Amino acid sequence: MENKDIYILAIESSCDETAAAVVKNGKEVLSNVISSQIELHTIYGGVVPEIASRKHIEKINQVIEQAMEEAGMRLEELDGIAVTYGPGLVGALLVGVSAAKALAFALNKPLIGVHHIEGHISANYIENGELKPPFLCLVVSGGHSHLVKVNDYGEYEIIGRTRDDAAGEAFDKVARAIGLGYPGGPKIDKISREGNPEAIHFPRAKVGESEYDFSFSGLKSSVLNYINSCQMKQEPVCQADIAASFQKAVIDVLTEHSLQAVREFKMSQFAIAGGVASNAHLRETLREGCKKLGVEFYHPSPVYCTDNAAMIGVAAYYEYCKGNFHGYDLNAVPNLKLGERI
Repeated sequence: MENKDIYILAIESSCDETAAAVVKNGKEVLSNVISSQIELHTIYGGVVPEIASRKHIEKINQVIEQAMEEAGMRLEELDGIAVTYGPGLVGALLVGVSAAKALAFALNKPLIGVHHIEGHISANYIENGELKPPFLCLVVSGGHSHLVKVNDYGEYEIIGRTRDDAAGEAFDKVARAIGLGYPGGPKIDKISREGNPEAIHFPRAKVGESEYDFSFSGLKSSVLNYINSCQMKQEPVCQADIAASFQKAVIDVLTEHSLQAVREFKMSQFAIAGGVASNAHLRETLREGCKKLGVEFYHPSPVYCTDNAAMIGVAAYYEYCKGNFHGYDLNAVPNLKLGERI
């Protein structure tokens, strides 16, 4: 196997991006095509599952064809077909899984189901050739907030997770509340640069029995209460100050838990992943924190932070090397847990 290049076509359709990519040897991205539905869902203030599923059906064959064309390859030259099979929106996942199974069957190629969060973590391998397990990874996105100990390729230990809203979900809800609209993360990141992060003190929640778990629901409620209070008193509401103060509260908690875990588990490498990992202030805060501890800090480029198929192809490569393939009975598992194989 060492002498043979491995080419994997990967498909990702867990939420509102229809994506396909061709990845060589788990490192080299030959193509990475993403068809985004953001404009479609913006008018609703968030992703509408049924609309997302229908759009995936329209786009899936197009993005696969484009990915193969950009990679300069024929389907017959592939070594495996990879696909996200959970977690995510069940209808959206089914479109990708169905396409992957059809291709694997028609081409008689191995089928590799990939966990979405495992894909996000693996995105760090694309541009950071020196990064190898073990390391600690903070996964922060619209649906997930996980602190994960990566013991080996494909071997994960969750040491902290959100008890309610994910960090990205809180960003979206607060952005909507202060009139920024959807998607909230990039908009809050941008406007917060004009605000004072110390203007308003919002709470930093701790989960008593689990020091590494997160809770952002109370913070979101605190922001809403602050806005309501200002409106009742007919006081002006400063978007930038609220955004900056809210963002600082989220980042303070994420940073504190992450660096505490780095110290406790004596890790020399720390990485971030997921959509919120493209937040400039979060990256800078964690970079500074890691520097003080003498820990190497890694993060993917923004294009590999949001949902994409390249990260799925990278994760699939390590499963391919282990011979971990799925049968044609592979199904979408919307609540799939990290480390669980179904």
